[in-house]
Amino acid sequence: MRVLVAEDDSRLAAVLAQGLAEAGWEVDVVGDGRAAYARALTEPAPDVLLLDWMLPELDGLTLCRRLRDVGVTTPVLVLTARGKVRDRIHGLDAGADDYLAKPFDLDELLARLRALLRRSSYDEQQAVAVGDLVVDVGARAVSRGGVAIELSAREFDILWLLASRAGRVVSRFTILDEVWDGETDLRSNVIDVHLGAIRAKVDKPFGTSSITTVRGAGYRLERA
Repeated sequence: MRVLVAEDDSRLAAVLAQGLAEAGWEVDVVGDGRAAYARALTEPAPDVLLLDWMLPELDGLTLCRRLRDVGVTTPVLVLTARGKVRDRIHGLDAGADDYLAKPFDLDELLARLRALLRRSSYDEQQAVAVGDLVVDVGARAVSRGGVAIELSAREFDILWLLASRAGRVVSRFTILDEVWDGETDLRSNVIDVHLGAIRAKVDKPFGTSSITTVRGAGYRLERA
């Protein structure tokens, strides 16, 4: 997960860089709007943009508008000391996806970034097929061999996470971070309970075993 941070306050930029890195993000920091614009168009592209409103050279809202004008759809979260409703409206109308007023809590910022990343992932790929298992995020529907399967909201989110990364190990930390926003203790058995329920619905009735527990690492949805 790559985040571009555009913040001209060097102390805040350092705090953000450290906090994001500790949360598992790859962080790129720039100090002005023109540098942010150039970096946002450079490969590999950031997964999400964190822009201060009052950037030098090119302010955050103008930067956001210009990126949208050239077709950049990367999720944008705007940071600003302006907290009035009309300011939030200006930010969203400029093409930002979310808005957070300073001072802010780092945990809330991380949760908002994760939400933007999930929303972006859902928008980019409406359905994933892994063998005869189909997970359609747009319809929030699951089927195997054409047979519809009913899942709870949490079960669906876990299965979508595994399906979108089929063949790769997804750690317990990643599941807690992306499905529960880190609100559940890593030592809890809540993931095991949900995985058991998912297996009972998507594997057992069809005589298959597609979700593998990788001891000490996490879980993997096997490719057919």
